[in-house]
Amino acid sequence: MEAQAAILIGTWTLVILIAVALAFDFMNGFHDGANSIATIVATGALTPKQAVLFAATLNFVALWVFQLKVAATVGKGVIDPSFVDHYVIFGCLVGALAWNIITWFYGIPSSSSHALIGGLVGATLAKVGGGDAIVWGSLWQLKGLITVLSFIILSPLIGFLIGGTLQLITAWVFRNRTPHQVGRWYMRAQLVSAGLYSLAHGGNDAQKTIGIIWLLLITAGAGGIPLVGHVVTKDVSTLPMWVVYACYFSIAWGTYLGGWRIVKTMGSKITKLTPISGSNAALGGGITLGLATMAGIPVSTTHTITGSIFGVGSTRGKYAVKWGMAGKIMMAWVLTIPASGLIAAIFWWIGTKTF
Repeated sequence: MEAQAAILIGTWTLVILIAVALAFDFMNGFHDGANSIATIVATGALTPKQAVLFAATLNFVALWVFQLKVAATVGKGVIDPSFVDHYVIFGCLVGALAWNIITWFYGIPSSSSHALIGGLVGATLAKVGGGDAIVWGSLWQLKGLITVLSFIILSPLIGFLIGGTLQLITAWVFRNRTPHQVGRWYMRAQLVSAGLYSLAHGGNDAQKTIGIIWLLLITAGAGGIPLVGHVVTKDVSTLPMWVVYACYFSIAWGTYLGGWRIVKTMGSKITKLTPISGSNAALGGGITLGLATMAGIPVSTTHTITGSIFGVGSTRGKYAVKWGMAGKIMMAWVLTIPASGLIAAIFWWIGTKTF
């Protein structure tokens, strides 16, 4: 009887934690969905309702486009799974969720990805009391915490360079056309670039929650939940298919409901976007995200699109970009991992005293 009760408690704990993970995934889409739609809403290419449906659909379609390399990195490439238990996962998820809600409330485009990584690291450090559990890796190997931290700087920089370069190429190619003529064509082309960004956003961000749930299942020995249907890739040997579908659906649903506070920041408070600059910003962010996803690097979708928007804006001169807002955004970037990690450590302790 006692053994059955222990299994029941373990199963319900696992179910609750998976539900919290999917809630984070939903909030990820709700929070970061603004990144996918800000450029096309700001320029009037689509209405807000059309934009969120468009972005959410492509978030989900990414399931069939990208391999699960990012999930593998989050699942076993940042923290040694042998140090992880349900208390660590609980602290990680609550820490990431809390930071997302705080930044969403104030309209700050921070990184859900880094909130999740910060929560995972913070809760694990609270348990272990040192860095032995962390898979440090290196930038050259494109794995481990060092790579994640390095791309806090590299992903917006790459987005900045690609977005700015695309803007300059556009100006040169269409130098003999009027802005009105080019703008009409780019109003339609912007849908392609925003679509590619939404596809890459779904592919990179949904996999982070997949990695957390996968890590949870590994540490719980699947918790008695039947693993029906599997996906096999080069880096993820066996993963329940229902986890993949659930995570992609959750982030798509969150994107559909939208994060309107952050849309305003991304669409107008950094620089004025036109169909041309909006298209190039979305394409620059999408290229950066796509490359990172194929390499298995869990980068910030927020960082890449923000960097790309700064890039296209800077081609019009230093006064075309609101650098004061840039400072506030970058401060949030710096604070995200330690803040979410601190919250996660606190909730790890609460969890150990409560459950």
